[in-house]
Amino acid sequence: MRRLAVYPGSFDPPTLGHLDVIERAARLFDEIIVAIGVNSSKRPLLDEASRIAALEACTSSFGNVRVDRFDGLLVDYVQAEGAKSIVRGLRATADFEYEFQMAMVNRRLAGDLETIFLMTKWEHSYLSSSIVREVAQLGGDYTGLVPAAVVPFIESALRT
Repeated sequence: MRRLAVYPGSFDPPTLGHLDVIERAARLFDEIIVAIGVNSSKRPLLDEASRIAALEACTSSFGNVRVDRFDGLLVDYVQAEGAKSIVRGLRATADFEYEFQMAMVNRRLAGDLETIFLMTKWEHSYLSSSIVREVAQLGGDYTGLVPAAVVPFIESALRT
């Protein structure tokens, strides 16, 4: 039986923490779908196409990672893809409460889904897309916070 998992997020922009979780999840599962959740009510730094391209550039060396998008309920997407696991990264205890609630809601909606939590490496424990966006928009050096393949996408977004 193929072990397929979905790693959902906004990935606006993808960070070194995201890439760390993807790398480790790719070792645990036969296939990982990095699924970009689309929320039309938010104005992202990177548009959907840029986020997809950035994540594809970051994960192109992995043979078992696919990048996709979804809207609507995550559990509907996960079930449509035939996955049984959702991967989530945890940075600190503050993440746990929210992630626990989401895992319980997902289990209530689809009882056969498991949520797998991967602790972020300590060097990425402070890192979030929100922090990267703020640093970038205020002219700070964000290049050590994101994979090198993501930098051109952020630079392009900041010019527009």
